[in-house]
Amino acid sequence: MKLLRVAVLPLAFFATASVASEYDAAMKDYLDGSIRAWANDPVLVQAITAANAERAGLDQAKIDEMDTAWRAEVGQADTPTMTPVMTNAAADFLRGQVDASGGKITEVFITDNVGLNVAASSPTSDMWQGDEEKFTDVFPKGAEGVLFGEIELDESTQTYQGQISISITDPATSEVIGTMTIGVNAEALM
Repeated sequence: MKLLRVAVLPLAFFATASVASEYDAAMKDYLDGSIRAWANDPVLVQAITAANAERAGLDQAKIDEMDTAWRAEVGQADTPTMTPVMTNAAADFLRGQVDASGGKITEVFITDNVGLNVAASSPTSDMWQGDEEKFTDVFPKGAEGVLFGEIELDESTQTYQGQISISITDPATSEVIGTMTIGVNAEALM
């Protein structure tokens, strides 16, 4: 997913540092009060575990090839790289969470242990998140990995959002197996 940095937001309530701090607190509260309840759902854990097994041993050239194919498919009718990520049980579950959020969640996607998308509620602008902070600042931190992103205009959803990225663990082993990134509608959360 590609995010555009916005220097001046047209949303008046984001104008001060204290409001930004309030937004960070609101994102943390939303994570703890809502998202954590479904973040390690068995359908997500199973999808990530299967992807990790299927993709074991991929080298960077293959990861780049998959990412390039995904980017070329964005907006196209034929999407052989994107379709498996968008049409699995985990993707259906994620879309259900977006629908149930009452407009607070704009998108959500999960990655495997190298940062490749496994399931997504809607198409992202790229497949490989492994070179982005939402993965590099979260996955290596273990089970407690969390990143609260800045409020930005998201290109793919055309909404002002913050992102919450967290590690996903296998409850049976406590091993970190992937990540989840949740786009949160800034206006709906405040």
